[in-house]
Amino acid sequence: MTDLRIRHALTDDLDAVLAFWKTAAEGTSISDDRDGVERLVARDPEALLLAELDGELAGTVIAGFDGWRCHLYRLAVHPRRRRQGIASALLAAAEERFVRLGGRRADAMVLVRNATAHHAWGAAGYEAQEQWRRWVKPLGG
Repeated sequence: MTDLRIRHALTDDLDAVLAFWKTAAEGTSISDDRDGVERLVARDPEALLLAELDGELAGTVIAGFDGWRCHLYRLAVHPRRRRQGIASALLAAAEERFVRLGGRRADAMVLVRNATAHHAWGAAGYEAQEQWRRWVKPLGG
């Protein structure tokens, strides 16, 4: 797949990314709106990685680093483009970013019901840690 291009998202990409997630991502996030993604890109312009194939958006991943931990969110590949190495290429780019920033371990948030994602994450070398639970509290409003 020599035409695959991985790059950082720009502000002009954000509407397309939000539309893409409605087709390619499992579930929704409280931050899946223009303001949320604009804040991400403004705070960390290299965090949102896009995979383009033949000039079209084929995949995304958010590679966030807070100085302490490396977090992966929104790994999504268009359903027609799955099993072509796009997720692997996005994860490799994210992991390279983390190493460059001094990160030591990456973690990913994956929905329990998303069996397709479990296979992809396992194939990439990630393991579920059943002893941990995520605790959440929506802020504001």
